[in-house]
Amino acid sequence: MHELLTAASAVAPVEGNAHGSYITMRSKNGLIFGVINIIGNFATVFQDQAYWQRAIASRPATTVKAYLLGGLAWFAIPFTFATTLGLAAVALRGDPDMKILTPADVSAGLPASAAAAALLGKSGATALLILLFLAVTSACSAELIAVSSILTFDVYKEYINPRATEEQILRVGHAGVALYAVVCGVAGTIFYYIGISMGWLYTFMGVLLGSAVVPIALAITWRKANKWGCIGGAIAGLCLGIVAWLVTAAARHDGVLTVETTGGDYEMLAGNLAAIGVGGIVATVVSYIWPEDFDWEATRSINKPAPVSKHTEAEKVQEDSDSDKKGEEIVSTKAASIADSFDANEEANELDPVALSKAFRFASWSSIGLFVILILLVPLPLFFSQHVYTVPGFTGWVAVGITWTFCSAFAVVLYPLWESRSAMAQIAKGVFKDLFQRGSGRYVAPTTTPKAEA
Repeated sequence: MHELLTAASAVAPVEGNAHGSYITMRSKNGLIFGVINIIGNFATVFQDQAYWQRAIASRPATTVKAYLLGGLAWFAIPFTFATTLGLAAVALRGDPDMKILTPADVSAGLPASAAAAALLGKSGATALLILLFLAVTSACSAELIAVSSILTFDVYKEYINPRATEEQILRVGHAGVALYAVVCGVAGTIFYYIGISMGWLYTFMGVLLGSAVVPIALAITWRKANKWGCIGGAIAGLCLGIVAWLVTAAARHDGVLTVETTGGDYEMLAGNLAAIGVGGIVATVVSYIWPEDFDWEATRSINKPAPVSKHTEAEKVQEDSDSDKKGEEIVSTKAASIADSFDANEEANELDPVALSKAFRFASWSSIGLFVILILLVPLPLFFSQHVYTVPGFTGWVAVGITWTFCSAFAVVLYPLWESRSAMAQIAKGVFKDLFQRGSGRYVAPTTTPKAEA
């Protein structure tokens, strides 16, 4: 790989890279794309309902750990794919089995597919197709549910039918999934036929969405954040981001605005920086001039469980018993708490403000630490050093990527199984009892007998 990449650098040196090499971190275009990538991913993570929905549905005690582990595990995917299949597409250039890639093919994300097919034939293409299918269906399913939830609870139940029944909510939720699936299909078809590639859309994300990153962050972390300042910052950042993007494209291409001229690195960089910068400045300045004093009790009460009396608990147990005997479904109208399997102590612990504040501080400092290490301390010194990797250095880089990938597989495949070993054993015992023993294997929470007063 090192020899092939060195030869490729000699034949077609990369403008802006140290010595035109492919095996260096000194890349002007790479730095620009890195800034665009960070802003765009900030934008999508902060505004994607799927992320919020998963966080809200998770137990507060485990959410921080899950997101940190998930983020670290995800990082290995683009890191190792770029190092292996991405560079393999360059190293195999000119090979009879390697498809000749146009700039449009590269923007469409085809280098990895072409390299896999050239290296492993049909089996490589099949493996990558399966990988992409799983990735796309996983992401799309989350988006379908997220948008359906917004349409159901934030639109239908809030403004159209506030007294909606469970059956009506379920029906609207199903319709929302189908509707957004059609929207996704139509949008993808339109983008394909007008020449908008995935690469173009990926770099354009920050222009459209980056303006709301700082306002959203302020709204959920700063009690003095002014709501009109945050809303105005998001809108102003969007408008000026689009203006900066189009003006830069027009200035660099003599007023010609096309998909190609608007998709350049500098054009997208200007739009991304203007969007996130203006949005953050407007929201912060307005909040300092007209600060609010938001009471966080309003948000803490959203998931706060309603008090349940002993009489109510006894009725619930009796209903469950009657349901088992008669085989009928009994719909309970009692207030729902965090999870049916929680007892009162667990609910109190999960919503303890002191514990939540501690988790918030840990999440904040760990996120800042990872940002400093992964975005500043590691790549920037390598960028400014203009170092071109030797064979041992390149070997070490590849080894780190592959090792990180295996650690990611452990974190998302094996560790959850180990962490859930008690629950899985309990479920297995219940299934075994249902199949091979008399009686029901339904879980019954242990009852505690109050101690006699001294």
